[in-house]
Amino acid sequence: MNLFYKTACALLTYLAINQLAQAQEKPNHQVILEGEAKSTQTKTLEVGAKILQNHAPVSELDIYLNGFHPMKDHPELQMETHHYCHQMNEDFAQCVLFDGNTKTARMNGVEYIISEKLFESLPNEEKVYWHPHNGEILLGQLVAPGIPAIAEKPLMKNKMNSYGKTWHVWNTGHEGSPGDKLPLGEPMLAWSFNRDGEVLTELTARRDKRMGINTMQIRKDRADLQHLAKPQAGVDFLKGKFNRLTQDISGVVDKKNSNITSKKQF
Repeated sequence: MNLFYKTACALLTYLAINQLAQAQEKPNHQVILEGEAKSTQTKTLEVGAKILQNHAPVSELDIYLNGFHPMKDHPELQMETHHYCHQMNEDFAQCVLFDGNTKTARMNGVEYIISEKLFESLPNEEKVYWHPHNGEILLGQLVAPGIPAIAEKPLMKNKMNSYGKTWHVWNTGHEGSPGDKLPLGEPMLAWSFNRDGEVLTELTARRDKRMGINTMQIRKDRADLQHLAKPQAGVDFLKGKFNRLTQDISGVVDKKNSNITSKKQF
C-alpha cells in the first residue's frame, strides 16, 4: 500500500466520522426483529465487554463503501449495501455488509475483494463466484461516503479490475419486499451491475438524495479511469436478464468477448 493511499485513508477516516452523520439513515425496508427487548443483565454485560474485551478485528474495519447488489440467480432482487471493509494487503480486502449505516443496521452479508492478480490465480470452477467491479466504479455506483473526491478517486482507481465474492445471508428488504424478521434460507450469491439501465433508478435516486451525492456527476468525474479498465470475467453474466432496456458502458467488456486471447473462464 503506497504512502499516498495510507495518508488518504487516515484523512478519510477522520473526515468520514465528521461528515457521515449527515448521511446516516434507517434501513430502506425496516422490519421488526423477532425477539424480546434486551434485559438489564444483557445491557450490563455489553458495557463490560466494551471495556474489558479485545475488539481488534472489527476495529480495523476502517473503510466504508456504499453500492448496489443484484442477486446472481435472481437479478430482480436488488438492494443498497453498506460495506465496512479492511484492506488486509494490497491484493485482498474483507468486508462486513449491513442494510444501513446506523447502530441499528442489520448485518446481512460478507464480501471479499481481490485484485486481478489473485483472481487469475483461482481455478476456473471458483471464478464463477466472483463478480467484476469495473462497471460499478465507472457507473459511479460504488462510492465512499464522506470522503472528499480528491481522496476517493485514488481509492476507486486502486479497485479497478478487481473482483468481489459476496454472499447475502439475510433478506432484510429489497425493492418490493419488506424482508424477513430473521435470517432465513440459504445464502444468496450477489453480482454486480455492468450496464446502464440494470439497476433500479429508484435505488440510485434514493441513495443520492439521502447522502447528498450525484451519481451521474461521479460517473463523469471517473471517465478518465476507463483507460485502466481491462476486459473482466462475468461482465455478461446478467446480460439480457433484466426486463428493461440496457446499454453497454464504455470500458466495461466481458473477457470472453474481448480480442484478448485467454483461457476460457467459465
